[in-house]
Amino acid sequence: MNSIINKYLIVKFFKTIFNTILIFFSLGIILNLFEEIEFFKNLNLPFSLPFILSLSFVPTLILELLPFIVFLSSIFYFLHLRSSKDLLSIKVFGYSNAKIIFILSLFSFAFGLFILLAINPLTSTLIKYYEVEKALYSKDVDHLISINKNGVWIKEITENDYKIINAKNLNKATLEKVSVYIFSNNHKLKKRIESESALIINNPWQMKKAYIYDFEEGNNLFFESFEFKSDRVYEKITSLYKNLNTISFLNLVFNYSQLNEKGYSKKLLNEKINRLISIPVFLFLMVVLAGIFTIGSLKNKQNFYYMIISILTCIAIYYFKDLSIALAQTGKISLILSIWMPILIISLFCMIGVIQINEK
Repeated sequence: MNSIINKYLIVKFFKTIFNTILIFFSLGIILNLFEEIEFFKNLNLPFSLPFILSLSFVPTLILELLPFIVFLSSIFYFLHLRSSKDLLSIKVFGYSNAKIIFILSLFSFAFGLFILLAINPLTSTLIKYYEVEKALYSKDVDHLISINKNGVWIKEITENDYKIINAKNLNKATLEKVSVYIFSNNHKLKKRIESESALIINNPWQMKKAYIYDFEEGNNLFFESFEFKSDRVYEKITSLYKNLNTISFLNLVFNYSQLNEKGYSKKLLNEKINRLISIPVFLFLMVVLAGIFTIGSLKNKQNFYYMIISILTCIAIYYFKDLSIALAQTGKISLILSIWMPILIISLFCMIGVIQINEK
């Protein structure tokens, strides 16, 4: 009998989460679609492109909002459980409030693990596709930057020519093993530059041991130190590294050293890994929190009351997370602690709340 009740609770709960995700997904598509249409309004492109880009972007947004989606889903589910009198029927079979919450929280934790291991690689691929495609049509983007297993690739477009730059990796503010190919606008190779390293903190770049092959003049030159003019200084290049949504959790874990060698700082890598690891724990706590606000109360209140409480709770948690990150950025606390501090505070509140509702 227990297995049947457990299955009933979990299946109904999953349906509620799934429907809430669909609602948020649909709203996200509609809102982002307006933004993409505005972006492409002056380009003669089919409507399918903004729609596909929206489909690529929104899953990452849903992943970031998942704790709040699960919290709202839990509120709806527990309210339905109370209003349909199913809660009393389940309690007849020996289920306490705490046991019901624990079963659904444990399912949420498992759901979070599934999202982390199975869905996150898909959302990472989609957001990477979104950024690459969006950059191709951006009017103010005259360059492309990409990082892959072959190193760092940079493309610059100017009025007279365009450059393709490849480096083995980015070590702090230095590109190592640099190759620069300069083409004319009719795609004819004008120059090739090979350099041992290039300091890119300022413009022009400071290259060391640079070999210059000038195919127009037919000259081959060598410079122990060479200045190379480029608009892609350190801040612009490293800005791409800050968006780790394009890298899946599994890739972060198993290719940690390689990513660090390519230029991703350990600080950013550790931050992203901890953020992703915290998702299942966050989902677990959101269900417990929703249970405390609903089935933990003996008073029958209007659903409007619970909706107000839910919205205020989501806002409070969201800003508390921002405050925690701001403290980390100012050096008041460590970056890892800033990620887990909101979870620790919510955990303490949930522990007290579960003890109280189990006595009712």
